[in-house]
Amino acid sequence: MRRPKPVHQMTIAQFEATFTDEEDCRRYLIARRWPNGVRCPRCGNEKVYALASGYHWQCEACQVNGYRFSHIAGTIFENTNKPLRDWFRVTHLMLTSKKGISALQIQRVMGFGSYGTAHSMCHKIRAALVEPETKLGGIVEVDESFFGGKWYNKHWDKRGGGTGGLGSGKTAVIGAVKRKGNVIARVIDRTDTETLDGFVHEAVSDRVSLSSVRFTPIRLRVSGRL
Repeated sequence: MRRPKPVHQMTIAQFEATFTDEEDCRRYLIARRWPNGVRCPRCGNEKVYALASGYHWQCEACQVNGYRFSHIAGTIFENTNKPLRDWFRVTHLMLTSKKGISALQIQRVMGFGSYGTAHSMCHKIRAALVEPETKLGGIVEVDESFFGGKWYNKHWDKRGGGTGGLGSGKTAVIGAVKRKGNVIARVIDRTDTETLDGFVHEAVSDRVSLSSVRFTPIRLRVSGRL
């Protein structure tokens, strides 16, 4: 089974035409999840056989009596009573809303009887959309800053200097952002060269040239790219 191409932002009409019913949603999920054939979500075994109940498979390699699973096993859709099409609709609403959409608005638009249902679905979808933290590549910008209240508003025994640096009692934070991509940030105790260089090597891929690192802010380039 060939994996379908990722679906780019669609209009409501395009969404309705692509996912006309629950069957379309099942087929799309299976093709995206297992492009080379269904595998056991527990052990990765590809020698599974389909059950007569439909969209259920059994893996003999997991347990004595075999492990039975469905197309939603191990996903955010598991153990929910909402159909896939509702999940796809809510995901579409969240991704196409320019300024975001609240769970209360999801409840109203979808006609859910419970706010908790809409809130739970939104929470699971947002958690699934979080990219795993990996080293950044491409064009990466790095800078450090200080966060915290103004020194003269703090209690006298917590005041530092008024310069805004580490002596002011503020917290130093360094961050790296990939152009049109992910962000990695850390709280640091010092802003010396060793600490800053250590963060760069931790957060930025070794494919990036570090020969021209500057921290005000830094622009890193992959060799051969602008």
